[in-house]
Amino acid sequence: MSEYEKIVVPDHGEAITVEDGRLVVPDHPILPFIEGDGTGRDIWRASCRVFDAAVEKAYGGERKVAWMELYAGEKATKVYGEDVWMPEETFEAIRRFLVAIKGPLTTPVGGGFRSLNVTLRQVLNLYACVRPVRYFEGVPSPSRKAPELDVIIFRENTEDVYAGVEFPSGSDEAKRLIRILKDEYGKTQIREDSGIGIKPISPTGTKQLVRKALRWAVDKKLPSVAFMHKGNIMKFTEGAFKDWGYEVAVQEFREHVITEAELWDQTIAEDGVTPIEKPGAFADLRGGKPAGDPNGRIVVKDRIADSMFQQIQTRPGEYDMI
Repeated sequence: MSEYEKIVVPDHGEAITVEDGRLVVPDHPILPFIEGDGTGRDIWRASCRVFDAAVEKAYGGERKVAWMELYAGEKATKVYGEDVWMPEETFEAIRRFLVAIKGPLTTPVGGGFRSLNVTLRQVLNLYACVRPVRYFEGVPSPSRKAPELDVIIFRENTEDVYAGVEFPSGSDEAKRLIRILKDEYGKTQIREDSGIGIKPISPTGTKQLVRKALRWAVDKKLPSVAFMHKGNIMKFTEGAFKDWGYEVAVQEFREHVITEAELWDQTIAEDGVTPIEKPGAFADLRGGKPAGDPNGRIVVKDRIADSMFQQIQTRPGEYDMI
């Protein structure tokens, strides 16, 4: 008897496992997939053929994926019942088999889910959105510096705006929050007819993302990692994100990293604010090398978003991970 109500587990594959924090992939891994809604069906049919052909080509027929269908979105309502958009056994199967692929999912209208994609991220703590971006020779681009672009982006997936905590204009919740902010915290600049959104950013969420990113950077021997933020405007969320990121880098990856300030022997004056240059202050981290030479360490730096958008166009070669 199947351990799932509707999901059929292939009998010719094995689950991917984890040992010492790394994936162990058998020759015939079972890979769950969610076909998706709308164009998802057509996308999946084409994608599956490409995946299978790529594995065949790469491994000469010695390895093959055992596909296992999971259900979410509109297809789930047809299989499990009209109100079941995200079956619990879909979550259970992803937890067990570790790696899954999904197509685009529709958002139920008037249902209990604001977004099925966000629900998947939050329930399974899929906190890292990892997106490699690079230029392929011969592809037309309006950017003059496109050939220099080769960067990987790690974006937090469950907090900030992705927490989905918001209340519409005119709602009782929005009015109450506006009143509390005015009466108890003196925030009088919020208009009465505002919709309200809350963007939580925590040390826990930040540090697990930065930790994952820095492990990747160490494994891939990347030259630099940049924290992108708006800490100049939002000091206790965006600014804290930057600070917590540096904490992880310095406290947990000290043998691999050097901050941009340390790279150039920059320290802070006695007032605790003013940056000053102190020649040789961090020469030991550079193995005695002169300022500006990281001596093989990963340079950890930060950029305000406005500047980052400009520099990724004008100086893309200076960025390896954001």
